[in-house]
Amino acid sequence: MRRIAPVIAVVLSALVATLLGILAGSMPARAVEAVRVTLDAPAIDLTPMIERYRSDGDLIQISTAPGKDGIVRRIVVKARDAGARPDWMVFALTNDTDEQVDRVLVAPHFRLVGSGVIWPDLGGSRIAAITASQGIRPERDENPDSDQFVITLDPGATVTYVAELRGPNIPQVYLWDQEAYRKKSTGLTLYKGIIIGIAGLLALFLTIIFVVKGAIIFPAAASLAWAVLAYACIDFGFLQRIFPITEVAERVYRASTEAVLGATLLVFLFAYLNLSRWHVRYSHVAIIWLLFLACLVGLAVFDPPVAAGVARISVAAVAGVGLLLIVYLAAHNGYDRAILLVPTWCLLLVWVVAAGFAITGQIGSDLVQPALIGGLVLIVMLIGFTVMQHAFAGGGLTHALVSDTERRALALTGAGDVVFDWDVPGDRVFAGQEIESQLGLKRGTLEGPAANWLALLHPFDVERYSAALDTVIEERRGRIVHDFRLRSTVGPYFWYRLKARPVIGSDGEVIRVVGTISDVTEVKTAEERLLHDAVHDSLTGLPNRELFYDRLDAALAFASQDPRLKPTTIVLDIDRFKGINEVIGLSAGDSILLTLSRRLGRLLRPQDTLARVAGDEFALILLSEREPDRILAFAEMIRKAIATPITYADREIFLTVSIGITLHEGGTALKRDEVFKNAEMAMIQAKRGGGDRIEVFRVTMRNERGDRLMLEADLRRSIERNEMKVLFQPIVRLEDRTVAGFETLLRWDHPKLGRITPSTFLPIAEESGFIVNLGIFALERTALELAAWQRSLDVDPPIFASVNVSSRQLLRHDLLHDVKTILARSGVIPGSLKLEMSESLVMENPEYAAQMLHRIRDLGAGLSLDNFGTGYSALSYLQRFPFDAIKIDRSFVRQIGTGQTAILRSIVKMAQELGLSIIAEGAESEGDTQALFELGCDYAQGFAFGEPMSMLQARQLLGAAPEAA
Repeated sequence: MRRIAPVIAVVLSALVATLLGILAGSMPARAVEAVRVTLDAPAIDLTPMIERYRSDGDLIQISTAPGKDGIVRRIVVKARDAGARPDWMVFALTNDTDEQVDRVLVAPHFRLVGSGVIWPDLGGSRIAAITASQGIRPERDENPDSDQFVITLDPGATVTYVAELRGPNIPQVYLWDQEAYRKKSTGLTLYKGIIIGIAGLLALFLTIIFVVKGAIIFPAAASLAWAVLAYACIDFGFLQRIFPITEVAERVYRASTEAVLGATLLVFLFAYLNLSRWHVRYSHVAIIWLLFLACLVGLAVFDPPVAAGVARISVAAVAGVGLLLIVYLAAHNGYDRAILLVPTWCLLLVWVVAAGFAITGQIGSDLVQPALIGGLVLIVMLIGFTVMQHAFAGGGLTHALVSDTERRALALTGAGDVVFDWDVPGDRVFAGQEIESQLGLKRGTLEGPAANWLALLHPFDVERYSAALDTVIEERRGRIVHDFRLRSTVGPYFWYRLKARPVIGSDGEVIRVVGTISDVTEVKTAEERLLHDAVHDSLTGLPNRELFYDRLDAALAFASQDPRLKPTTIVLDIDRFKGINEVIGLSAGDSILLTLSRRLGRLLRPQDTLARVAGDEFALILLSEREPDRILAFAEMIRKAIATPITYADREIFLTVSIGITLHEGGTALKRDEVFKNAEMAMIQAKRGGGDRIEVFRVTMRNERGDRLMLEADLRRSIERNEMKVLFQPIVRLEDRTVAGFETLLRWDHPKLGRITPSTFLPIAEESGFIVNLGIFALERTALELAAWQRSLDVDPPIFASVNVSSRQLLRHDLLHDVKTILARSGVIPGSLKLEMSESLVMENPEYAAQMLHRIRDLGAGLSLDNFGTGYSALSYLQRFPFDAIKIDRSFVRQIGTGQTAILRSIVKMAQELGLSIIAEGAESEGDTQALFELGCDYAQGFAFGEPMSMLQARQLLGAAPEAA
């Protein structure tokens, strides 16, 4: 029975342990491997030997390490707090000696090695309690830097220890001999004290230097030193000993100091290199970076691991980017500060790499952490030495006392002036070596007699230079302020300014002329450039209006004295150049003007003058030709030169020009303003004729100009006075001779001049810009009338109406808005209000026209191509334009009577292939109508179907309700 009882007890113990494990929800663990503890081992690293567990309750069941008898037992350990679910650490120790062994188990609160970059482990208490499977219970030894427990092992005992952890991480567990651990702690404490003392003295010293010196680099270096001191105090546990703080606060302080370390490192780099002097972008980047690091300090209060991780990345980034910036400034700009900082910053980068290896666990020694702190203090010390070396370099010169003579010499050196000394009796000049070096002369060339200078002087300056020196010698008083030029050995001249005074001897004669010579080449070059720019066009380099007037005055004055001179004034203006600028851009327009100025310049002779007097307006003074026929031939050469296509961005741009000429009339004393205005009037007359013309000034043009100005003023008030009338010309469907639509025409009923035809007032409206208002007026009236017709007549297809669009309207983006508004207000059937534009208009800029036409078509308006066959459109472009119909020009319809209809047939066939409706203009007889129908035309308009009619007549023709509005 005595033998059975122990067995029953063991079985019952196992059952109870199993039952408690099941109730606690814990999983049984395998037996741990015991670590042998010897008497001669000062320290044993238990980190790789421990086993970690995560329990589902407040109990854990562990299989102990086998003892001498080889039996594996089961123990159950309960957490200190009921209901808790802590992490556990299990390890086993065996003492196979005959003596009792006492050891200290040490788990540091913070360990930089292996702490990590992203969400780093910022430390804290690791072990809450330790339970031994047998023997003496481990006792906690209070220490602010680590969890320490005194472990006692009996001789020959194997003990399994179960430790309840405060968190999931336990980076290091060591078993120390008590004496060895005491010596190690004492040594580290001494080392830490030395490091903290050095860091504190360095921070205090740099702060004092800042107060004394006041340079901005000292507060930046001092702030970095204070940040390193704070980091060392936190890392070494010095702050915790002076000010007891909680573990949570310690993590906040640790994360904050790392963020502040990155910020002060950035501030020092910015202040020391004075980055704002190189590029303002450096300042922006630095400010944003500092604000980001300041936010990290605030984030450390809420989430220290995240803040610390970002701060560590920021420190590495500052070190890496800073080294690249330092090397760049040192290599490319030769910046002294950058050169001095290269060794220190390379050491900082080495420190960052070593710290990276440590926190990622690639270096695992216990000495790494204090060594890194010491290295950081050493780097700050080197930074302090670098700052002081640069700040105090040359300081002796700044504070030393200098004599008045030395001060004058320094002032001359700083101003860049050279001493000029002429010994008059000995006729020897001394002017320093600087001028000789600049001119590439041999040493001593400018020393000796004053006549040696004459060979180097500019020919225009020789007499004035000699006169200035002779005058001051003869007068025995006065002051020389004289500018002259000296020739260098390579050819160009340099400008110099001599400022000197005579020195009078005891006999009243001049014995010396002493002063300074300064290089004023840049000033003179700038003056010449300003003078040139004042009278020349900045784009083309041609004379501007003021210089042109001056030369015209001179030409007229010479002509009044010499009857053989007959200056001709020519003014030329590029047609529709403003529209080209709006379409292809101002830069392209400037390039075109530059090309035109070069073309025109090649046509002139040396005695002629070409000037740019306005944006696209040029003027010429022609002296090389005197006969009117040759002058007109020359003007024709100008017209052809400008008409030659200009290639720009893979496109050809065709230009035309309007030219006005004023011939010189002998015996008349005209002023330059009158001559120029006469040429401008002739040019304007050429523009009125459609452009691409040459007009010679006539006296009658003055009266025409006055009449035109009066007509333009009346035209601008014609709409509000209800003088502008809208007429409609019928467009007939040839198949059944019914009215299919109308074309809108404008007529102006002037109160004094009667009805004015479009050929008279439309050019004035086009030139003045009033054509846009007339176009909108015609569109609105036509849309309202068309809507009224469509409401009264239910026909299929619906009645349509077409309105002509000018070039100014097509080039305006507001046309889309106007069309959209008019269509919405009137409510016409989509596609029935058609916009007509000529073939030459859309081909001025086919790419832009294609985009505009597609957008107009999408708004619901129809499109018709007017005067087809008279332009120069390419079939490839015609296919890209979304036209509904084409209008054949009346010139082709007139050929029906002569029997020459080949071109007309080709146009009709092409339009049918493209699916376009065909409208023929100019049908004046029944024969024309029948011939057009046989050729395949869909519609026709002309006097055969009636003249343009009023709105009321159009309603009566359609049979629409007379009350339609």
